[in-house]
Amino acid sequence: MGLLQEKLAKYNLPQQFMAKGVYPYFREIEGKQGTEVEMGGHKVLMFGSNAYTGLTGDERVIEAGINAMHKYGSGCAGSRFLNGTLDLHVQLEKELAAFVGKDEALCFSTGFTVNSGVISCLTDRNDYIICDDRDHASIVDGRRLSFSQQLKYKHNDMADLEKQLQKCNPDSVKLIVVDGVFSMEGDLANLPEIVRLKHKYNATIMVDEAHGLGVFGKQGRGVCDHFGLTDEIDLIMGTFSKSLASIGGFIAADESIINWLRHNARTYIFSASNTPAATAAALEALHIIQNEPERLEALWEATNYALKRFREAGFEIGATESPIIPLYVRDTDKTFMVTKLAFDEGVFINPVIPPACAPQDTLVRVALMATHTKEQIDSAVEKLTKAFKTLDIL
Repeated sequence: MGLLQEKLAKYNLPQQFMAKGVYPYFREIEGKQGTEVEMGGHKVLMFGSNAYTGLTGDERVIEAGINAMHKYGSGCAGSRFLNGTLDLHVQLEKELAAFVGKDEALCFSTGFTVNSGVISCLTDRNDYIICDDRDHASIVDGRRLSFSQQLKYKHNDMADLEKQLQKCNPDSVKLIVVDGVFSMEGDLANLPEIVRLKHKYNATIMVDEAHGLGVFGKQGRGVCDHFGLTDEIDLIMGTFSKSLASIGGFIAADESIINWLRHNARTYIFSASNTPAATAAALEALHIIQNEPERLEALWEATNYALKRFREAGFEIGATESPIIPLYVRDTDKTFMVTKLAFDEGVFINPVIPPACAPQDTLVRVALMATHTKEQIDSAVEKLTKAFKTLDIL
């Protein structure tokens, strides 16, 4: 055994939880993602998906992907920079830019590579990147890849954000990067106050709309639209893997920023372009959410009903304002145990432990779709209440 293998063989934390029978990861789903999924030959209620619009199994989206494969093949065999740009990519970019209210957009192969590639190449050594301390891991990695000076502020603490801005050279670029909706806690960034500080300190704002698109704003245009601040936000990022029922991501901004990114973002230039099927599926999903306002209404009806039920049952759900409902456990072992108990009762939820949260903030994450019924929500609340009470959490 080599030194590397010797070192890594000591990592046995997953095996410890496997031995206890509560390991909650890589559970196999045997069919389409919807409000119910096939697992182990039986159906389980799915409350662990980010498919807020409920479009992952929609036949129109599936058909769009199939037709694109027939026309363009299964892949592009190269990067967008060279031989991998399809007219389909360009069409999606134009429609996304119009949807979120920006001049232009660029599509990337995953949402993670949007943040890791864009954030890392926008600023230089004399500039600053300032992040909320609960920003997504892709934002954290993009920041780490940059040569710029890096600052963090306490979660949604605008006084602390101002302190960080005061540390910066007034003549340097100050890029504030923040999640529009925080993916574990479900709360929103305080964009009105961030915009006020932008003007006070001549900063630039980038908002990650991964969990905002398809959920907030007119026709699901996101949190920036929800606050009426689209024109104040310099860069808007989004993903296809949630409301757009596909895989990939994009960045939208003014012409000068997109021109720079198109020729300098390494994860764009050196990654193979998104597949025709994924691109076409995202485009069709974008059309559907714009043409079916009742889908957004159904999502919020389900969300508000679930929020009410969980609060009435006595769960601690924090400051969530979205279809993401955290049920705080505040103990890692119990977080895994309640996930197992819920699954045994037919409810799929996700555990959240460090590094996705602070050690004292472990939780299980419930996520709503537009297609969830009140009966399904009632069943989940009942079974989760039972599991929490079994472990003396409630």
